[in-house]
Amino acid sequence: MIAVIGLGFVGLTTGLGLAHRLGCTIYAYDADERKREMYTHKQIPFHEPHLQEHLERYEGSRFIVCHTMAEAIAQAETIFFCVGTPCSSSGETDLSDLQNAVQTCLDAMEQLPERKSYPVLVIKSTVPAATTTDRIQPLLQARGYITGKNIGLANNPEFLREGSAWSDFVQPDRVIIGEIDPIGAQRLSELYAAFDVPVHRVAAHTAEFVKYASNALLATLISFANELSMIADRIGQIDIPQVFRLLHEDRRWQGHPAKMTDYVFPGCGFGGYCLPKDTQSLYSHAGNYGHESMLLKAVLQVNEDIKNHIVERITASAQPDEMVGILGLSFKPDSDDVRGAVSKDIIGLLLDRGFHRILAYDPLAMDNFRGTYGLPIEYAGSVEEVIERSQVSTIVTSWKEFKEKQSLYAGKTIIDGRHVLS
Repeated sequence: MIAVIGLGFVGLTTGLGLAHRLGCTIYAYDADERKREMYTHKQIPFHEPHLQEHLERYEGSRFIVCHTMAEAIAQAETIFFCVGTPCSSSGETDLSDLQNAVQTCLDAMEQLPERKSYPVLVIKSTVPAATTTDRIQPLLQARGYITGKNIGLANNPEFLREGSAWSDFVQPDRVIIGEIDPIGAQRLSELYAAFDVPVHRVAAHTAEFVKYASNALLATLISFANELSMIADRIGQIDIPQVFRLLHEDRRWQGHPAKMTDYVFPGCGFGGYCLPKDTQSLYSHAGNYGHESMLLKAVLQVNEDIKNHIVERITASAQPDEMVGILGLSFKPDSDDVRGAVSKDIIGLLLDRGFHRILAYDPLAMDNFRGTYGLPIEYAGSVEEVIERSQVSTIVTSWKEFKEKQSLYAGKTIIDGRHVLS
């Protein structure tokens, strides 16, 4: 049996969607009496395609609107929390309704004449990373529940678009389960097996963060387009819609010759001849027309910040008189181009901090790097030499060779600046 707590946009879609896909009975509860009354009369207080027809189809049979929390959870083995988590006046996420719902659920569980031996609580509300482990799990512990022993807990973010929520739920791209205990995660995996899509069991913090990453990316893309439209409007005589239609014809949107997903992946920063130069140029050019592009300014600043972040990780693992290895000198793999190479900036920052023993290796770009920058560093003949001689080694360019030889790294301190290692 399944219970859904919170019957707003997400909760109603979740409850009806589970009833539709699994063919089981869903017990649903919302603290708002007006919502409960509307749903029992097959009315929805907001517009969302397909929900009305499925409420009419399942209400009273597979979808039971309950008037108390106790009624909703009485038979439930898995309890989904879909309670709203709005922003507070300070911008922080307000978790009070979610925490109150969990507490009320625990109160109701303790009053049941026969408790389920292992109920699983599933946080589907959008919450900041670490909420499930740092805010919800302690609530359970304070009431005598031990995750993994007598209660399950998981995070299960939703990715529903208003206007397309029904299709997004019943035909999702993927399902993400933030695992805290294996029993709870396994139960959710079995539940979602009927959806026939990839089911990813990840750490709870990862699951929570993915939801924010998804929305922040979409927000950034929208603001990027709006930022450029303002710059173009200041310059004048630019057909703004045409600019973006032409931008969309870039084959990378369809995955050729490189996928856009290759760019939406963390590393040590962007380099090369074009991206740093042209982004800086556009930022400066916009200023000439009276528009300071805060987004482009931030893009350039983050590109400097990530290099400093990598250097801080290196200096936390080595002393200035110890050898530091740099794997990769070209600005990208399968190239010997070192113009704007991130490696040069990282090495420069290390030298500024007093690190004078630096050993670098690149399959193609060592001669170009040496001739272009003339930095006081050593050059190795192989990955093996760098790993053997260095206190800490950092992957700066994602050459395939560095991934294929990761068996060499056992017992060594490796900073994976490009996140390429298994």
